[in-house]
Formats: sequence, structure tokens, C-alpha cells
Amino acid sequence: MNASAPLDHAAIAALIPHAGTMCLLSRVEAWDERRIRCIATGHTGRDHPLRTATGLLAGAAIEYAAQAVAVHGGLRARTAGHAAAPGFLASARGVTLHRLRLDELAGELAIETEHLAGDDRQRLYAFTVRYGDDLVADGRLTVVLDTALPA
Repeated sequence: MNASAPLDHAAIAALIPHAGTMCLLSRVEAWDERRIRCIATGHTGRDHPLRTATGLLAGAAIEYAAQAVAVHGGLRARTAGHAAAPGFLASARGVTLHRLRLDELAGELAIETEHLAGDDRQRLYAFTVRYGDDLVADGRLTVVLDTALPA
């Protein structure tokens, strides 16, 4: 992955439809045509929008990965000189959650995705979510792009 200029939370929010606290990613550390590495820090917050009465369950890692995929698509589109088509998470497959909760992890989460296959209508990504050297979640996401909608 190249050492592209990092993006902060505001720049991420400008690329994806998620607003306010639902924009879960804090920054992009690096990205290239196939991969992106993002950092999240808000998973311990009591006001986290995905938090349940028992805390922030590890299944929320799928949303973190989906947002990283959306940022990646936005950056790729911007580099190509156009806006990204709206995308929808169609499936999460082969997901393994290696922890029960995310809110018990006091430091940063690193979210990495890799574009494996796809075209203008759908894309397949592999993802990992890590806390330090520990794997928190991994799997694959399929995103369907709605090229009929305005970007």
C-alpha cells in the first residue's frame, strides 16, 4: 500500500453518506488502487450509535469495514475524476468475530480492506479489523453499486 496522504474524519465524512457519529472512521492512514487502511477511535464511546444495552458488540466490525470500503470507492472515483456511485452492502460472508465486544478495546482499531474482484455494478472485498496485533474480525463483503442513482 502506498503512503498516500492521510485523511481526517471530516474528509472521510465528505466521501460517504454517513453523518455525525454514524461516520465511524477517524482517519485513513494509507490507500492504493486495491487496499485501504483506516483507523477508528470512537468504539469506546457511550454515545456510539451502534451500542446496545450490553455494549458495542463485535458484529459492528462489519459496519466499520463497510465504511472503509465506501471510503475506498470514493477515493478511487475521485482519483478517476468522477463521483462514486452509491453502494449498498449486499452480503457479509465468511465473517469470523474473534471477540465478543469492541468497546472493551481501549486503543485504536485498524480496519483494512482489499478489493478482490468486481466491476461497475458490484465489488467483493476482504476485510480485517485489528486491535494492535490481535485480530478482532475478518471476512468478505459484497457491495452492489447503484449506477442508476446520481452520485
